[in-house]
Amino acid sequence: MLSEQQSNQSAGGSALDANQLAQLQQATQSYSPLQLAWASGYLAAKSEMSPVANAVAAATQAAPASTLTILFASQTGNAKGVATQLADQAKAAGITVNLKNVADFKAKSLKSETHVLIVASTNGEGEPPDDAIEFHEFLYSKKAPKLDGLKFSVLSLGDSSYEFFCQTGKDFDTRLAELGATRVTDRVDCDVDYDEEAKAWQLSIVETLKDELTADNTALAPVVQLPGTTAAASVYTKQNPYVAELLSSQKITGRDSAKDVRHIEIDLGESGLTYQVGDALGVYFDNDKALVEELLTALSLSGEESVTLKKGDSTLELSIKQALVEELEITQTSLAFVEYWAEFSGSEALQSVVADKATLREYAANHQVVDVVKSAPQALDAQALVDNLRKITPRLYSIASSQAEVEEEVHLTVGVVSYQFDENERLGGASGFLGRRLEEGENVRVFVEHNDNFRLPTNPETPVIMIGPGTGVAPFRAFMQEREATDASGDNWMFFGDQTFTQDFLYQVEWQNYLKSGLLTRMDVAFSRDQEQKVYVQHRLKEQAEEVYAWLERGAHLYICGDANRMAKDVHQALVDIIAEQGNKSEEQAEDYLKSLRSAKRYQKDVY
Repeated sequence: MLSEQQSNQSAGGSALDANQLAQLQQATQSYSPLQLAWASGYLAAKSEMSPVANAVAAATQAAPASTLTILFASQTGNAKGVATQLADQAKAAGITVNLKNVADFKAKSLKSETHVLIVASTNGEGEPPDDAIEFHEFLYSKKAPKLDGLKFSVLSLGDSSYEFFCQTGKDFDTRLAELGATRVTDRVDCDVDYDEEAKAWQLSIVETLKDELTADNTALAPVVQLPGTTAAASVYTKQNPYVAELLSSQKITGRDSAKDVRHIEIDLGESGLTYQVGDALGVYFDNDKALVEELLTALSLSGEESVTLKKGDSTLELSIKQALVEELEITQTSLAFVEYWAEFSGSEALQSVVADKATLREYAANHQVVDVVKSAPQALDAQALVDNLRKITPRLYSIASSQAEVEEEVHLTVGVVSYQFDENERLGGASGFLGRRLEEGENVRVFVEHNDNFRLPTNPETPVIMIGPGTGVAPFRAFMQEREATDASGDNWMFFGDQTFTQDFLYQVEWQNYLKSGLLTRMDVAFSRDQEQKVYVQHRLKEQAEEVYAWLERGAHLYICGDANRMAKDVHQALVDIIAEQGNKSEEQAEDYLKSLRSAKRYQKDVY
């Protein structure tokens, strides 16, 4: 140990006292010469630069010759989650990573990149997520550069029940190759149960690129936390959900309504989970035991047969009955299961169904697994059943509350999926669990799915137009709570629709109170069955065309939540018509107008 005098001399007079120098020596005593050189450069730069520049310099001192850029195109957060996991694995392997939302990435800079990985979700009917629209358009434009020096790979997330399965990822993969880029690995297309495939792709990519991207890397480049940012996150995630308590499940449609819509309140307790208005709550559920028994009977299984299935990094051994209740998807039927059962059973009727993709999609959407099996009954080995079913995936529900109002609670608006099939009532997996089977005080596993593509404007004076028929009203209830809690002065206009005024006006009293207080500037409603000719929200929009356009022209943000298949498309077309008429534009110009709103985050959709 140096004397105090030696310490002062070594530290350049009074620059470091004895204790500080001792701490420095202790911290660096295990460093190699190369590591000491890196630290020396870092400290030298730090002594001359601002806090932000220091952080940047610390990251770049040991940067390798090539950086791995990881882009995510995510609508609800799944692609972002996979991309983040990939970035963590790459960093752990010593690779310097640039992780970005594709919306924050300058597409023109692709020509200077050497390695790019893209994780892309598909929105609606084959459309790119909102954040990826401009990037997608750039790639397919004449401005797209030659990319002969680029290596890339794409992971696509999608739902095979849709016609344009994983279309955005397919588009990116095809176009990058057309521009001259070289695939590191072939594109992987993942269905809703994507965890295992995504993980295998991540491991393969990192292993493939590790040597190439760490050749000039000291593996010491830190993950920089720039001043003013935070890295804190709840320990509860999709992979590790929080076991919450159901506080209440209240039916909010009338006795004579054709619908069963529930207002759900869940206690987040001491979880530390936080959410913003516009986010969704992921809900895990158990299948109905009566439905499981019906399926077991149809397959001539007792329920006690032992099966194995992979879950994460472990393999579970359990009874087929427990697997069907807790682990396997039986209320949403995959196209692959219908195809499997058609072949296994030899059913000519099912083989006719699977021969046409459109017919197959419609059939799968309207038949639960037990219905497929009962259409052509056959005894089946329990493990074979497990191997041909998807694992349960959590359902996402738009959050119907603001934490500024409800604190440690989270509220949902859940429409119970219910229909008759061969004299049997069929319920949705999660909606039946939340709305019919789960009792107050019982537990439900949940996590928060952040959605940065559905946010209130940052300026509280900005007007907003909200279009949310049916359960699409949920996030707008949260919007109003937030606008009230923050004293936002911007105007608020709500368009709500459902079947009847007396039975289906969700949160009617709350909306009326917001109108009375002045927080809600105006509200237009459309109840389709209260008159001979059906009236929907798009009709109300057109009736108010002049005012709607005036709001847009003065900077209003526009939001749509609800059914993607018909409502969102009809509303979009109504908006095109309004803009064309009121703005004296062609239909193409009106579409461009809406496209510019989307790019500016002024036209946002949460559709399903």
